[in-house]
Amino acid sequence: MSVIKELWQERKVLSLLVKRDLRVRYSQSFLGYLWTVIDPLANALIYFMIFVVIFQRSDAGHHPYFLFLLAGLLPWQWFNSAVSESMRALVTERQLVRSTKLPREIWVVRVVASKGLEFLYSLPVLALFVAVYLVTGDATLDWELVFFPVAAVMQFLLITGLGLILAPLTVMMFDIQPTVRIFLRIYFYMTPIIFNLELLEGTPDGLRWIFQINPLTGILELYRGGMFDADIRWHVVGYAAVGVALIVGLGVYVFKRLERSVLKEI
Repeated sequence: MSVIKELWQERKVLSLLVKRDLRVRYSQSFLGYLWTVIDPLANALIYFMIFVVIFQRSDAGHHPYFLFLLAGLLPWQWFNSAVSESMRALVTERQLVRSTKLPREIWVVRVVASKGLEFLYSLPVLALFVAVYLVTGDATLDWELVFFPVAAVMQFLLITGLGLILAPLTVMMFDIQPTVRIFLRIYFYMTPIIFNLELLEGTPDGLRWIFQINPLTGILELYRGGMFDADIRWHVVGYAAVGVALIVGLGVYVFKRLERSVLKEI
């Protein structure tokens, strides 16, 4: 609770840091924030071509499959980029970490928040495709759409927890960064982003259970819940909630435990 209190007291500073992050990142870019949607759109098109056009497996995800892909790839881009950058947060800002009295967790939260804003900026594109498919009669919306912001909050907490674990470890151990990069590639296929859980029917129970307890699986269930006919798997969401709570708790503990050692290293 003390961490939350400290970050709340420095919320204005956090806001300035997030704005600075976004301004610096896109100051030299002609397309600016459009890059936040170009990459997931391109990936969605590639997977659509592979599964639907080439292999004619439109059952890989809910119909319409392109919307299913986009609703998974946009959150994944936030997760992937935020985890990759938050683990370097203390190294990148080592001078400010040493010289300011700000709570040092703020450097991790800053990255997660700025990447979260990029995710929010990409949502109008998702809304556009939802509208198109609604007009064509290929998509439906229902009341479960209210859980979309709940999914975003859970994802924010999940990434923050992971960042608090990885940021100090990255300072202490060089091998963390390449290890995490490899893990993220594997984790992409351990998460139902380009396929739905029904595709795992007939696989060993242990394998299905691994996919179900993946926190991102439950979070994606909430993101997609209001856009498709399939019901939300609430037991999977429950696994995600427990996983997020455990990771946040572990993150706060690891960060506080290693904070002094990190200051000596940087």
